[in-house]
Amino acid sequence: MILHLYFARRFAINFAAIFAGFLVFLLLLDVVDQIRKFEIGTISFGQALELALLNAPKAIYRILPLIVILTTLALYLGLARTSEMVITRAAGRSALRSLIAPVISALVLGAILVGLFNPIVAATSATYKRLSANYESGSQNTLSISREGLWLRQATAEGQMVIHAAEADNDGAVLGDVTFMSLDARSQALFRIKAESAVLVEGAWQLTNAKRWDLGPEILNPEQSSTLHATLTLASDLTADRIRDSFGEPSDISFWELPTFIRDLERAGFTTRRHVMWQQMELALPLLFVAMVLLGASLTMRHSRFGRTGTMVLTALGLGLGLFFMRNFAQVLGENGQIPILLAAWGPPVAGILLAMSILLHLEDG
Repeated sequence: MILHLYFARRFAINFAAIFAGFLVFLLLLDVVDQIRKFEIGTISFGQALELALLNAPKAIYRILPLIVILTTLALYLGLARTSEMVITRAAGRSALRSLIAPVISALVLGAILVGLFNPIVAATSATYKRLSANYESGSQNTLSISREGLWLRQATAEGQMVIHAAEADNDGAVLGDVTFMSLDARSQALFRIKAESAVLVEGAWQLTNAKRWDLGPEILNPEQSSTLHATLTLASDLTADRIRDSFGEPSDISFWELPTFIRDLERAGFTTRRHVMWQQMELALPLLFVAMVLLGASLTMRHSRFGRTGTMVLTALGLGLGLFFMRNFAQVLGENGQIPILLAAWGPPVAGILLAMSILLHLEDG
């Protein structure tokens, strides 16, 4: 038990050190990138640093599997260099038993990161996008999904247009039971339109069976001055791509909020494949960490005097990178419907574990 705790502590220390190093490196790169992204005078250095601090958690969250395999390499190279693995074997502990602590540590670490760090990444990412959009244009198009339906806001020449629809197609370009509310720069209502349906065409919304109410302090009876229209056109700078982009990435949503968000998407008529895919990948993340630990350990548990240490390290790192990119490729296939979501999310970690176990059994017990 003491030996397992020792290995787990070494694993945690190495992970913390590598994680901190990558975080500082990514933060410095992002500060430079933020300064180059905006025109001179648009943002100050303090604002660029703020944006970098908000964007850094998402950047490092994406490469966590690579950090785990680097942690494993650092752990077992250190144990081999100090001959601690030789002592462990001499004490009667097999290679498989010495992996218990790192594997359990990887599982616990993955669960903690998904449960606690993921919501932090989602919150900082959403704040980063909002601040970045404000710095770029001063306003933004936003879309939200709730139990009441779809809410969309777009900028207009007068101010803002708030759009609410009870239902929509997968792209958000066809809305049903829709209401448009026009607001001026002071958030005062200008007019309200309720339509049976609205179709987004190039540069405008085409409304069917619409009723318009002019609002404002000078209008005493909006119902009396209301007008009916079989068809009505409202100018808009939105496109189907921009509406889809308004959803943001699934990674911008907290893991704990994903089930509710997916249900609201389905209720509003949007496809949920990307979000379900991300949810399953997050659930499989601890298993991916285990695969990275096993791949790194399988080739670096030998004593350094046996030679070929550099080759073994590069091979282990190459296998880890290959598994990382295979996971990303499977994610794309899963989101596009080319392969089942469960296979795309859980297939790469399971394949990595089986590959690592075959290498380990061949080198250690073969």
